[in-house]
Amino acid sequence: MQPLAADIDGTLTRSDKSIDPRVFDAIRAWEAPVVIATGKSFPYPVGLCEFLGVPLNVIAENGGAVYIEDADEVVYNGDPEGTKAVVAEYVEAGHSLGWGEVDMVNRWRETEVAIARDQPLEPLERIAAEHGMDVVDTGYAYHVKAPEVDKATGLETAARLLDLYPEEFAAVGDSENDAEMFEVTGRSFAVANADETAKAAADETTEASFADGFLEALERLSREP
Repeated sequence: MQPLAADIDGTLTRSDKSIDPRVFDAIRAWEAPVVIATGKSFPYPVGLCEFLGVPLNVIAENGGAVYIEDADEVVYNGDPEGTKAVVAEYVEAGHSLGWGEVDMVNRWRETEVAIARDQPLEPLERIAAEHGMDVVDTGYAYHVKAPEVDKATGLETAARLLDLYPEEFAAVGDSENDAEMFEVTGRSFAVANADETAKAAADETTEASFADGFLEALERLSREP
């Protein structure tokens, strides 16, 4: 059974963004290491693992922050100061992060910043480019991050801490920010609701969408010798 890297939003969820409870037992029963890889900040994947009762093996912030429980080490990738400079200039130009006065999306974010997708993208991309930073659309938010950091970077870090290689993993995801991770894993699945970038990078696309697609991917993997 292969080690597994699984996205959260659009992959472990239903179409209304809620976690599908059927994935809980499926993840708990997986006999190889499972790494939760998300664009969300640290508390989200950590909390998910805690409530699932599985090891805290997480990639957060699109590879910017990695924690593997057995290694007992947090590894940060990225350029938080560059991200802050982009956001400061974006706000000075009269734009907003779009989350309201109490910004729960970025409250615990350490290496990148997420901007609501109803905010202007063109000035964000222009300002980010001027600072040598990237903007990635995950389908849920625009993420400002260092160009050399992505979920592939995060998985390489996680694999090293687990004494594994990225190509030993299978990965399941749905978005542009999963594409780089698909490129470094031995096998990859885009769920049917995935964007075109993710589908093009994946080895296979499931017939089912969202959590149904995730469970379908696990079923395909479990049939392998």
